[in-house]
Amino acid sequence: MPSFPLDLPSADLGRIRTANPPHLLSAKTMPYSADQPYHAHIYFDAASRPAAEALASRFRHEVDGIRFVGSLKAANAGPHPQPQFEVHFSYGVLPAVRQLIAATAFTALIHPLTDDDLADHTTLAEWIGKPLPLDLSTLDPPGHNQGVARFGKADF
Repeated sequence: MPSFPLDLPSADLGRIRTANPPHLLSAKTMPYSADQPYHAHIYFDAASRPAAEALASRFRHEVDGIRFVGSLKAANAGPHPQPQFEVHFSYGVLPAVRQLIAATAFTALIHPLTDDDLADHTTLAEWIGKPLPLDLSTLDPPGHNQGVARFGKADF
């Protein structure tokens, strides 16, 4: 059974993969401010569910600036190919979110929330751990991102 350590000092930041490394992002794709909305989707399975619950609790209680921690979903949802929970936060909190996830064995997708749902989950996204295949057919077309309305636009 895999171990899911939650110790921040052991964070393996080398597990982070960006679709576009920061030095290749243009001003158009870079966040405009520390308030830019972001999501993290943390994937788990039945064996790692207790560790996922513990991680969700740590987001709720230990990371300042977290706006929302979703419930652990028992099935696929939207483009996500396996159970996951999501965390909503602003760009200014991104380093703390990355570090907390990287200190675990979980795979996670982190992305901004813009008006382009497809880009959010692909070219603007970063993965911690091995990337998973997403069902891109469920995403909104550019300029019609219902996620902005559905997922906490009022929180930002």
